[in-house]
Amino acid sequence: MRAGAYSPNHIGNDAAIFNAVADQLRKRGCEVKIYSEEQFQAEDIREEIILNMCREQASIAKLQQLEDRGRLVINSGYGIENCTRERMTRMLLGNGIPYPDSLIVNTNEDVRPELEKSGFASCWIKRGDFHAMHKEDVSYCRHIEEAQDVLHEYFYRGIKRAVINRHLVGDLIKFYAVQGQPFFYWFYPFDEGHSKYGLEAINGKSHGIHFDIDAFRQNCDRASELMDVKIYGGDAIVDNDGTVRIIDFNDWPSFAPCRAEAAPWIAKCVLSSIKEWKNK
Repeated sequence: MRAGAYSPNHIGNDAAIFNAVADQLRKRGCEVKIYSEEQFQAEDIREEIILNMCREQASIAKLQQLEDRGRLVINSGYGIENCTRERMTRMLLGNGIPYPDSLIVNTNEDVRPELEKSGFASCWIKRGDFHAMHKEDVSYCRHIEEAQDVLHEYFYRGIKRAVINRHLVGDLIKFYAVQGQPFFYWFYPFDEGHSKYGLEAINGKSHGIHFDIDAFRQNCDRASELMDVKIYGGDAIVDNDGTVRIIDFNDWPSFAPCRAEAAPWIAKCVLSSIKEWKNK
């Protein structure tokens, strides 16, 4: 299971989808043993197949070690690491997946000249080294001076690297999906009152801008394959011209608004992966 520190405002939702998938696997004849993230780190794990929502660095290192020894790990420990901001930004931009213009910086830098040169008026600063644990790990900045101040705060908090994304104006959408399965769910989080930190209010109420859902889903599938994350979700912005850019990509999110629909598809993905793994 995921440690509570990495489920800000979503502890119940994260536990609910994890348990729902475990129940679906049991219904299909699997024996499932559930560990807390703390237990996973402390115990000698003998199971050959590991389904996890881990986020702690020690857990990810252990997942990677087990994977290297031939265990089947879903989501991959390497995939979870790929979802940290700096890696995600480099991978998505480097492979042509629509994503905001971005700068990757040290938090002790003076970034004002580069922001001005790049034409960043308002922007988002996100810790680059790991997943967000606190509201302050993702900060909206209205102008360049504010961005510099926020970056200094990150430095004083001990965060050495940050990603600066250009703020995109448009409809904010949230999506959930399962690799290799027909399940794909998206919605407007602000309109439906779905929030983790309240930042959805920055873009506000959606205008229902038309976009190509199939093309967007294909980009999400590409990102999933590229980042080695089978159970995933994220956020995107639909520009006025219908362009959709992924702004966040998450390993195993809560699936809160579509938990009942998603759980069977996640279980099918796991069983399909087991079959493929056993046939290697």
